Amino acid sequence: MNKVVLGKYVNTHGLKGEIRIKSNFKYKDKVFQINNEIIIDSKTYKIMSYRVHKDYDMVTLEGINSIEEIPFMKNTKVYIDRDKYLNNNEYLDSDLIGFTVKSKYLNKKLTSINYITKTKKLLECEDSLVPYELITNIDFDNKIITIKDVKGLWK
Repeated sequence: MNKVVLGKYVNTHGLKGEIRIKSNFKYKDKVFQINNEIIIDSKTYKIMSYRVHKDYDMVTLEGINSIEEIPFMKNTKVYIDRDKYLNNNEYLDSDLIGFTVKSKYLNKKLTSINYITKTKKLLECEDSLVPYELITNIDFDNKIITIKDVKGLWK
């Protein structure tokens, strides 16, 4: 099993065991479907219902019928089995960590990706921040991310 983080179980909602998951996962539409499986606290659960409420993904899980059954899981990460939900040509932002970010003015390792909003991201490359929108190509074989040349943005 190849586990990847889907999000974080942040709280319960109501008395019947519905949980709130905070997630920026790129392929939510593939995962949050009835009968799909998620992993919380090393245990696999089947999704019985799904809806969106404010900024949260709300799910009920098979075998959980009450709020009293799930407090031990609160504030834990929620995982999926990557092989079940992602194709070979699909990637996650976390897959890019360690790639080299290159342009005419920059040649640095990607250390993290920071989310400013749901749609705005910054690549953190050692001591530089690069807007995600500047990416022109991702070479997975050579682990290189090519970005647009922006004169004056880097020293």
